[in-house]
Amino acid sequence: MMPRPIGPMRPPDWLVRGASEAAGVSVGLIRSGVWRSVRPSHLVPIERVLRQWGQSMAALGAVAAIRYPDQCAVIDERGSLTYRELDQRCAQQAAELHTQYGIVAGSKVAVLCRNHRGFLEATLATSRLGADVLFVNTEFAAPQLKAVLEKHRPDLLIHDEEFAIDAEVPTLLAWKDHSSAVGLDELASGSAPPPPAPDKPGHITILTSGTTGTPKAAPRAPTAAGLIGLTASMLDRIGLRAGEPMVICPPLFHGLGLLTSMLALFLGSPLVLARRYDAAAVLASIEANRAGSVVAVPVMLQRMLALGPATIAEHDLSSLRAVISGASALGPALAERFISQFGPILSDAYGSSEIGIATIATSADLLAAPGTVGRPCLGSSVRILGDDDQVLPVDETGRIFAGGGLVFGGYSDGSSKTTVDGRMSTGDLGHLDSAGRLFVDGREDDMIVSGGENVYPVEVEDCLMSHPGVLDAAVVGAPDEEFGQRLIAYVVPSNDASRETLPDELIEHVRSNLARYKAPRKVVLVDSLPRNATGKVLRRHLHDT
Repeated sequence: MMPRPIGPMRPPDWLVRGASEAAGVSVGLIRSGVWRSVRPSHLVPIERVLRQWGQSMAALGAVAAIRYPDQCAVIDERGSLTYRELDQRCAQQAAELHTQYGIVAGSKVAVLCRNHRGFLEATLATSRLGADVLFVNTEFAAPQLKAVLEKHRPDLLIHDEEFAIDAEVPTLLAWKDHSSAVGLDELASGSAPPPPAPDKPGHITILTSGTTGTPKAAPRAPTAAGLIGLTASMLDRIGLRAGEPMVICPPLFHGLGLLTSMLALFLGSPLVLARRYDAAAVLASIEANRAGSVVAVPVMLQRMLALGPATIAEHDLSSLRAVISGASALGPALAERFISQFGPILSDAYGSSEIGIATIATSADLLAAPGTVGRPCLGSSVRILGDDDQVLPVDETGRIFAGGGLVFGGYSDGSSKTTVDGRMSTGDLGHLDSAGRLFVDGREDDMIVSGGENVYPVEVEDCLMSHPGVLDAAVVGAPDEEFGQRLIAYVVPSNDASRETLPDELIEHVRSNLARYKAPRKVVLVDSLPRNATGKVLRRHLHDT
């Protein structure tokens, strides 16, 4: 019998997609100008830096100074610094931290700063010593701040003057308004000798958002592959350019702000920072600095749109090529309105403190598949698993698991999130469509069971937000003797909405667009929703009033 001829083998879909994205990444690196900034004379100094500090923030800052010495590194309320100036200041600050405060490899330094040069200097200088950095949320109330410091017991707290510290810990000021106490500026002009090179890089620890309880510490040591995958995906899909100013609005202590600041350092892009968010000031900053990109959370995008077309048109935003949203859910109605006003420059990044950024949705994705958070970044993978940990079919809702080089190794207390086949639970429920795009249907612990039916608040919130009389909305469950739980919607009405008729209009609006059991039993009009520093709704603070 003659052997059966074997036709050409077709590579698996994941390999085709990976090869296609890798090719796009190469083009993106060239188009972005990243390759052009690397000269042969840089190679030896860069190799020396990597040998000294490994994969750390210290290395990222020092390499940026080699590649972009005269490029502006940071622009804040005090002016600007070049990468060379930033590197020199951080080097001397590290020497003084070692000599005056005894900071060494393995020490722990807490950073309590708003968005300004001091945050970067505190982080980079500490990292040079191999010490661990703990980022503290600037929105913590005094008792919560005290509890965090007592729990983690840092060897030094670097903080802004505005924060009153009620804890027994050595302190150093990063930003001074009136104080004459020693701060980072004084350390930068010191004369201490260079400290010894650390034997290993320190960790970066981010406190989780704590929307459902006490924040946990999530130490991070992102791999080079993870950072390269994220950077490559950002360049290919979003079209960022090396050297273009990046306005970062979310707090730098949060994963989104931190990762995009690291991306800016890699690209040699000036970080444009402000201690507090103001929508009109952001538009003015884009114009003044000819910014190429803006990083924001959805509620910040809402405030930009709330300025109105006339005010927005007063600013020259022609330099703006990318707006990156993340940290909380970007509703389809908000995405559509933003793209309509500013053009197809919006993208959405999905992730968490534990997994980093797992997926990115471009404007094309957001318009073609409203509600999607996009496709996995290069080097990341997403699976939808059922209760038996088996992969679910397309369009079926299950638990979202993500894997990649940005996933953390566990909380500082030794606990972790559920992991299956190397991928970690995000705590969200969602599904994939036939094109491989991810949709988040809600949090596992937010699901409401009403009358025996499962209701995901996100779906109802998106429906409410599509009504012209709604600026913001959140849906929670309340105990009900007959149905187990009933849905209550908290809504921020638009200025021209009728407060008398809007609640009934919204209930009918949901009934007309979703299953009747998903309609809220009650609509409560409020002036604003309680949110944390990154824009996530604090559902536990919503009450039936």
